[in-house]
Amino acid sequence: MLRMNYLAHAFLARRDEGLLVGGLMGDHIRGLRALRIYPQDIRRGIRLHRYIDRITDQHEAIRALLRRFPRPFRRYAGIIVDLAFDHELARHWDHWGEGSLSAFDREVRVVLGRHEKWIPPGLNRFMAYADERGLLAAYADEQEMLRSLAGVGRRLRRSNPLHQVGEIWPQVKAPCHDTFVRVFPLLQSDVEDWIKRTSTSTGS
Repeated sequence: MLRMNYLAHAFLARRDEGLLVGGLMGDHIRGLRALRIYPQDIRRGIRLHRYIDRITDQHEAIRALLRRFPRPFRRYAGIIVDLAFDHELARHWDHWGEGSLSAFDREVRVVLGRHEKWIPPGLNRFMAYADERGLLAAYADEQEMLRSLAGVGRRLRRSNPLHQVGEIWPQVKAPCHDTFVRVFPLLQSDVEDWIKRTSTSTGS
């Protein structure tokens, strides 16, 4: 499944540069062999990204949320929820984050710049788009989230309804919020445990 929750992955990296860079690269790196060319700290970040996606996909609350989406949106519900969760995280950054969201956004770009030689083309394209739109901080704005979903839809090869998410958003907005509030603290705890477990090994 295409994943889009860049802000959540960056946040969960806990300001560790390798985890942050690898975490943002995760959707653009396929298979185990591809990991070999990267430094160990970035490999660990990619593994953390995959761990986060795996435990999130398996969580019953997430599965229940995806089932709430009407057809034909259900096929793309994972993408919608990813961006909805970034929206929730951005909108309530004062509760979840430290410092301002705009400062964190700038910090992410500085870190990626320091590791530019490792950044895959797909992530470079996303960050160029993010610079144009003022993302990641702009995810706090509901309309920007919906525009981003429409943009994702235009980049997909298959015809899709992502440009119409605004029509169903009123009925899924509250369930997305409630599920995020329920799941995100558990995810933070799981990630903290994973980081501790893998701090002296090659990871999960």
